[in-house]
Amino acid sequence: MSDMRVDQILTQIRSLRDQTAVSGPEGGTNSLGAINVGGTPKVDFGSVLKQSIDSVNDMQKSAGTLRNAFERGDPDVSLTEVMVSSEKSSVSFKAMVEVRNKFVEAYQEVMRMSM
Repeated sequence: MSDMRVDQILTQIRSLRDQTAVSGPEGGTNSLGAINVGGTPKVDFGSVLKQSIDSVNDMQKSAGTLRNAFERGDPDVSLTEVMVSSEKSSVSFKAMVEVRNKFVEAYQEVMRMSM
């Protein structure tokens, strides 16, 4: 993997980390559905997961829209934009699949534990 691609992936991971940072008013909720109780934020896992899936979906839709515009010959859309958008959506989808695989592995491990 080239250094440029690794740097792009690291930048995207940092961006996602910053987007999911929990901060909100005491006793309230933030944009991720986190609930602050007694100063300790509690994150609603379901809402974070849904937001992440929606983000991947939006990236794929955006890449598809750009690709279609380029195929129609829109002069405002360059091949570079199309390729970058396609790669971003591909990387985010692959990351989502890997996260899903880790969840499945963790679930299977819990199910294998003797009670």
